[in-house]
Amino acid sequence: MKKLTILSIAFIAISLVSCKKDYVCSCTNTSSVAGSTSTTSEVTYVGAKKSDAKRACVKETYTTGSATTTKDCKLK
Repeated sequence: MKKLTILSIAFIAISLVSCKKDYVCSCTNTSSVAGSTSTTSEVTYVGAKKSDAKRACVKETYTTGSATTTKDCKLK
């Protein structure tokens, strides 16, 4: 009975702990301007949940005048 109680408490404690760690979001920025080059940047989310890091690491497109910049991001 004692072992069952200890195992139950251990299982509950493990299931309540969220899996937080560091995630890296790698982004490639490309522009529609002739002669421009692609750049790569990385952002590290420290102590984050994977779902939160995925939500922040997304593809975005910006338009300024006639230039369009695309930021294509992937979670590592």
